[in-house]
Amino acid sequence: MKDPFKTRKMHTVPLAAHPEPPHPEPRPQATPASADPGKAGGKLESGRAAVVPEALASLPAIPPSGRIRPSVIPLAPPSSDSTWTTGETTSDRTTDPMMSVAPCSGAKDRATLTILSGINAGQVFALDGTEHIIGRGTEADLWLEDGGVSRRHARITCRTDGRYVVDDLGSTNGTFIGSERIETREVRPNDRIQLGPHVTLRFAITDDAEEELQRRLYESSTRDGLTRLYNRKYFSERLTAEVAYSRRHKVKLSALLLDLDDFKQINDTHGHSAGDMVLRLVSAQMQRLLRVEDLVARYGGEEFVVLARSTGKTEAVRLAERIRESIAGLDITVAAHRSLRVTLSIGVAALPDVAPEGGPNELLALADARLYKAKAEGKNRVVAEGGESA
Repeated sequence: MKDPFKTRKMHTVPLAAHPEPPHPEPRPQATPASADPGKAGGKLESGRAAVVPEALASLPAIPPSGRIRPSVIPLAPPSSDSTWTTGETTSDRTTDPMMSVAPCSGAKDRATLTILSGINAGQVFALDGTEHIIGRGTEADLWLEDGGVSRRHARITCRTDGRYVVDDLGSTNGTFIGSERIETREVRPNDRIQLGPHVTLRFAITDDAEEELQRRLYESSTRDGLTRLYNRKYFSERLTAEVAYSRRHKVKLSALLLDLDDFKQINDTHGHSAGDMVLRLVSAQMQRLLRVEDLVARYGGEEFVVLARSTGKTEAVRLAERIRESIAGLDITVAAHRSLRVTLSIGVAALPDVAPEGGPNELLALADARLYKAKAEGKNRVVAEGGESA
């Protein structure tokens, strides 16, 4: 019997070396005009005398550089110039005396791997141990979600002398450094490690500050700023991959679309700060009820979406009811001696509910149709049937 979870054999094209970009050619200097058209008697290129309107004659002359100083004809207030509000000039303001502390020169001793391509592009892994297994299996230390990566694809090891070595563990689609397929190779800072046809990692030695910056950049690109849930862009990318994976390996998958009931009334009655508090607390409560492998994201406004892996419709309905009941019992304090409660309407769709040729858009559309049905039937309920197009 064919193993449905076997890594797909693919054609892997190694990365091509990127040539140095050519130095830009110096631009030729602009040839000055034969005569200044702003002066009486100046000649244009056509040979006719320039006609200067009286309104323009009173303006100050333009400097030879061709640029107008902001002090002559201001176009817009610079962001750091307070003269637009205080009336002070730059010479009137002085620098505040402060104690300067020399920055610490942190040693670059943190080895990291940054994903450069694939669903989780930008994610940073810190190599804190002496040995790390890279793959898509549950036993991998560095888990990569890609069908072209083997369960135990490669291993990266730190030797006693501080050098790092990459070993291919008999992967189906190979491990490459640069354009060369390798079995065992020492990896150096800024080397690119390609695992199969799709995933590329960059090896680097950084300090704590650089590693933290990389993590923050990744978080800001994938997380919603208010709720700290995943954002819609990241969810859409993951949804496409999860549906393809479930179709290929015959694995269960369900989507839950959730909407806070009468949220506009909360904003109108208690203010937008109270609305923000509700969104944050509801998001935190949902995260407590989900598994690590489940994905929850803010879909827009007061809408949320949950992607439940290895979950059929029956289990998804139970999960939806558990979330609905938990949120309904949440006592949210929005001001001193004032609290409120909120409810959720939820639409549930499992992948088998969608036609065999249906994809991520059809799965989400079905969940949305069932959410709309839950709203129409009175809100604060879960709907997992109906909504299919004829």
